[in-house]
Amino acid sequence: MAAALTAVAEIERELSALRAGATEAGSPFQRTSVMTHIAWVPEGWVGAAENVLAGLRERHPSRTIVLLPEHGKADELDAEVGIDCFPVSTGRGICTETIRIRLSGAKLRAPGSIVQPLLVSDLPVFLRWRGEPEWDSDQFAQLTGVADRLIVDSTEWDDLPAPYARLVDVFDRIVVSDIAWARTSRWRPQLASLWPGIADVREVNVVGTHAQAHLLAGWLRSRLRRSIELRHEVSDRLEGVELDGKPAPFPPGDPPDPADLLSEELDRFARDRVYEESARAAVV
Repeated sequence: MAAALTAVAEIERELSALRAGATEAGSPFQRTSVMTHIAWVPEGWVGAAENVLAGLRERHPSRTIVLLPEHGKADELDAEVGIDCFPVSTGRGICTETIRIRLSGAKLRAPGSIVQPLLVSDLPVFLRWRGEPEWDSDQFAQLTGVADRLIVDSTEWDDLPAPYARLVDVFDRIVVSDIAWARTSRWRPQLASLWPGIADVREVNVVGTHAQAHLLAGWLRSRLRRSIELRHEVSDRLEGVELDGKPAPFPPGDPPDPADLLSEELDRFARDRVYEESARAAVV
């Protein structure tokens, strides 16, 4: 990892130097980025974010900009740049670029102007926001303004389902993916396969996270277009669903790991109208 950098121009020069160094070391650099991936990572989420990013590097070669907000410090930008190269054939490799930027003071209030010069032109921009977004903040407005898609995980949010009411206000500004919704992907087809037996369901009981429970209840309400009562037993994973007290059959397959979930969301570009309707209906 290079020494700390304090300006965007220094970051760009360091990237050029690292690419040249990779070529000299026998790994001809190919710019194979398929996107710019921005990650807003407040303190407390750094370890989890780094684990997921490590699992993405070979699957989604990209320029990743990790923004690390630091409150209560002097006005500064402190960046580090790294390149990871992976062989794809004899004498050839692909490389991913990772830029980690610590922001504080006035720099913290203007992340959009910092990341914009670092975006790879003509490629989509994904924004992964760890934790609940700061809905009314300048940072959220700026970063969603430069991104094409916002990826959240409402499992990371408190006081559900209330935050979904803030999320639905974003749907017409930027395409949204929710990893918590992706974690229900095995269960939704399974429940749909029970039609028409579920047509008159009045109550759903979910053993899982708060987000999974509220999103599944919202999905049923939006599909059946009527009120359905939610009962919830807290678990750190989706372990079961009952409809009017009757257990639904468990779907086949294993739950994907966090890197797989994010990888799948990075392959999506269109709005998910079913998710949007389910999030709306989750707020009761």
